[in-house]
Amino acid sequence: MLKNLYGKWMYRWETALTTRDENRVVRPVEWGFEWLEDFIDSAGLRNRIFGAHDPASLSGDAAESAMVSLNQTIVERSEEFFSYTRPADFQLETRYPQLFPTNVRPETLRRDAELKRLAAEGRLKHAEFLRFTSPVRTPYPENDLVNARWYPAPPEKMSGKPKQAMIVMPHWNADAFSHNVLCSLFNRFGISALRLSKPFHDIRRPADIERADYAVSSNIGRTIAACRQAVVDIRCCIDWLEEQGYEQFGILGTSLGSCYAFIASAHDERLRVNAFNHASKDYGDVVWTGQSTRHIRQAFEDAGMTQAQLRDVWSSISPVSYAQRFADLPKKVLVVYAKYDLTFLPEYSQEVVRGFSELGIDFVAKVLPCGHYTTGETPYKFIDGWYLGSFVYSAFKQLASGSSERTGSRETELVAR
Repeated sequence: MLKNLYGKWMYRWETALTTRDENRVVRPVEWGFEWLEDFIDSAGLRNRIFGAHDPASLSGDAAESAMVSLNQTIVERSEEFFSYTRPADFQLETRYPQLFPTNVRPETLRRDAELKRLAAEGRLKHAEFLRFTSPVRTPYPENDLVNARWYPAPPEKMSGKPKQAMIVMPHWNADAFSHNVLCSLFNRFGISALRLSKPFHDIRRPADIERADYAVSSNIGRTIAACRQAVVDIRCCIDWLEEQGYEQFGILGTSLGSCYAFIASAHDERLRVNAFNHASKDYGDVVWTGQSTRHIRQAFEDAGMTQAQLRDVWSSISPVSYAQRFADLPKKVLVVYAKYDLTFLPEYSQEVVRGFSELGIDFVAKVLPCGHYTTGETPYKFIDGWYLGSFVYSAFKQLASGSSERTGSRETELVAR
């Protein structure tokens, strides 16, 4: 009885949080082949995918067939798709941190105004940011200048062990302060952190959008390109960290960030410590069933598309497509998911857990007694932080000692009573 009441209360709270933003825009479906033209041409795929047709002229079944074929080819040749030329313009930039909000709620706007006032008065502490040009280019110069806030661990905390660093990828539409607390937590363990701004987020967001809509949208090709850029940017961050003398690396991704993190790790053996905070196998399933992407689903439904079709046209950015590749590399893995999640439905996260078990991946799973958005609320954010922080600390400690001890393949649920 109490469990049922708790569940109903949690679903109401979760729904309230996912529906409070009123600046979600339903945009028409676009195939977006032009966003992937560089790969199509460099890989010699134009005739194979499009034949004698101009991609811009395709629509309906022909366009869908071409996009499905392109996705299949990307998965088959993913090493090439996610390859890159190492940037030559790494630099650290010092500036006042800014919020870059993605909602227009009064409390958010007040916080943004307060931060700007403190900066104008010189009362805000400067921060360091890694900047470099992304090897994956888009029509938006501001998006192509990568931004990662740098949290170096104190030297005394790093002594006596290999230099270790985490890359932190927040959720979709995160403001620029999201997940910074986790970076400070890692510093206490002697682990440095780069909090990476995802494509089309915070300082990288084009001026013509309020939210990070171009990262996940009804433009199919652009959504794939955003994932490709994120994966390459992650790998470039590891390159820079290696230049600074770092030896052991991990990644933490939340929600959309977990998708990017998984695909990056599947293509880069340097990412040994992996924390996936909300995870799902198929990109299209999350967009179709999630409360926070209902406006994107509406666009696809208006165009007559189904969940199965969406799964196919986004198979190249679905973690399940690279699961075997991921399993073939030595990794220590944490999966955190939420029992009352209305954005990443629990059944999809449970599929991830089952898949990891079947593939023999060294992982541990934790279940939160809340939902997707409520993970960021008290007290659940502290529970989540404990799971993430303790795992990262333990996994890096094992790496430093050269231990091959397996984490296990365990699943723990914190039961609400």
